[in-house]
Amino acid sequence: MSESTTGVIPGAGPTGGSTARATAAAPAERATLRLREAPAHDAPHPDDPPRYAPEWLRLREPADAAARAYDLLDPLRTHLAGPPGRTGGLVVHDLGCGTGSMGRWLAPRLDGAQHWVLHDRDPYLLHFAAVGAPRSAADGSRVTVETLRGDLARLTPDALSGADLVTASALLDVLTTEEVGTLAAACAAAGCAALLTLSVAGRVDLTPAHPLDAEIAEAFNDHQRRTGLLGPDAVTAATDAFAAHGATVRAHSSPWRLGPDEAALTAQWLRGWVGAAVEQRPELRERAEAYLDERLAACADGTLRVVVHHTDLLALCRPTGGAS
Repeated sequence: MSESTTGVIPGAGPTGGSTARATAAAPAERATLRLREAPAHDAPHPDDPPRYAPEWLRLREPADAAARAYDLLDPLRTHLAGPPGRTGGLVVHDLGCGTGSMGRWLAPRLDGAQHWVLHDRDPYLLHFAAVGAPRSAADGSRVTVETLRGDLARLTPDALSGADLVTASALLDVLTTEEVGTLAAACAAAGCAALLTLSVAGRVDLTPAHPLDAEIAEAFNDHQRRTGLLGPDAVTAATDAFAAHGATVRAHSSPWRLGPDEAALTAQWLRGWVGAAVEQRPELRERAEAYLDERLAACADGTLRVVVHHTDLLALCRPTGGAS
């Protein structure tokens, strides 16, 4: 399940290109928040997918933070360090940012001044992301933030001009092959890195096992692929798309490991997981209801363990020579 239903990027930051770069400031200085009003054409449409509740995003944030692949950070830092004598801070675009958990996790793990551009279709979530954004980087440099509403369908080749890094959390699996290709092309054109985390891998391990586990998982995976979405195939598609543009791509597992301490998250995840399976295969309903009751009882009494497999992807695109 995705962190956010959003797409991304109708355009770059307010000044565009590398002039949007952050500059260093005292670590105690408050981050700059620049909230934009949505254009009239970006007003919510009745057919838009429902937004994710901030309560769900807050519930999953600790598990997301624990799961993300720390092994990808060192190659990312090396890439972002760039040539000796580089000046200016990092420009980071966070796509489908939800309540901003990716920025809260990553910004304090990177050195240097940073300017984050937070993209989401939902202004309600953008507000939470902006006010909860980190104030300083790992070395105390200033982190500034702005928000943009937008949709991936309107991504243009110059949308990421001046960007050093594109991030997203639990987004790839709710995109189509065409949308992933558009994203890879935009990153390649900008010569920026992409850190795309927590894409569903299509595998779930529950302990103790149950005879219906595999059937529920298969139905859920089919639901993830509905209407052309990539679901569990997202990382493979993204790897191919970035590699086709000459990027160096690394993938690393990033599973949720849920036990008694994560019972509230596990219960919510179970309801969504089983519910999606039944939506995909209504004939499962009666058996699935009994299954869910049994699993929720085990969750409540602390005997259920769940591993939800995800994959993080790091794509290091070739520098274009225009940014940084």
